[in-house]
Amino acid sequence: MTAALIKARALRVEYPGRAGGRVRALRDVDLDILRGETLGLVGESGCGKSTLGRALLRVIEPTSGRIEFGGLDLTRLRGRRLRRTRAELAMVFQDPFGSLNPRRRIADIVAEPLLRARGASRAEAAKAVAELLDLVGLGAEAGGRRPHEFSGGQRQRIGIARALASSPQFVVADEAVSALDVSIQAQVLNLLSDLVRDRGLTMLFISHDLGVVRHIADRIAVMYLGQIVEIASRDAFFAGPAHPYSSALLSSVPVLRPGVPREQQVLEGELPDPANPPEGCLFRTRCPFATEECRVSRPELREIAPGRSVRCHLPLVTGESTRSPSPVSEVETL
Repeated sequence: MTAALIKARALRVEYPGRAGGRVRALRDVDLDILRGETLGLVGESGCGKSTLGRALLRVIEPTSGRIEFGGLDLTRLRGRRLRRTRAELAMVFQDPFGSLNPRRRIADIVAEPLLRARGASRAEAAKAVAELLDLVGLGAEAGGRRPHEFSGGQRQRIGIARALASSPQFVVADEAVSALDVSIQAQVLNLLSDLVRDRGLTMLFISHDLGVVRHIADRIAVMYLGQIVEIASRDAFFAGPAHPYSSALLSSVPVLRPGVPREQQVLEGELPDPANPPEGCLFRTRCPFATEECRVSRPELREIAPGRSVRCHLPLVTGESTRSPSPVSEVETL
């Protein structure tokens, strides 16, 4: 089995809340991301997806827990050693315009990681920038222009080139195609897939769009209220989700084929207040299958089949049987 490049153990991120309270954005997250894979991270807005991605890179500091990168404890690194290690980590941001300095030329934006993290000379950086811009389909001549001169899809390609400049091992792509038109989404997704394959990258791909995730991910992790509630291979996940929340997410995806039968599940109630979560299972207030055990006991993330884990007392799918609503193999991809 492929070894994990990134490991998170009991990872917690908290923010100050109202009246001196604390909002727990991440709740003791345990997660392995295997070397060379693309792990898709899905969930509704506000569930903690972006917080997890940024915490893994230490863009934000975890409140507690441990992050390992290739066996190295990232949470203990400081100063120069942390800066050197960060050259192996990169991020593609959601907003392809807001993440680029509008006053700087593209060549300078892409070259900055090479100059700062890798200590390249100006000549070395200029050569590498030209190669990177060619790699993402823009051409070296784009280096002399500024961000406002490009379309959204082109700006996202610039963001990808900048992320690759330091030759990272691990990349977090945070809603990297959500602001793009569908045709441009497909181009950027294909580019990311090719880069993962050709460069041996490991990627955490964060998205709310399950069709996009199905196109690019090897495995899928589902997050709810700061917890991972399910992890499964892509094929197993779309064949039948194991957690009721995963099933509801999948049932909400539009089907573009008339006449295809589909049982849509509507979650009742609002997302709980992260500063005042319910007792027991965090999802029980919206779950159609909740029992008394769910009210008094908080489930742990446990393996129900090889490579498949779920945080539920009564999972919809087990290794031997299923009580899931209809499979969702008809979810559209790009």
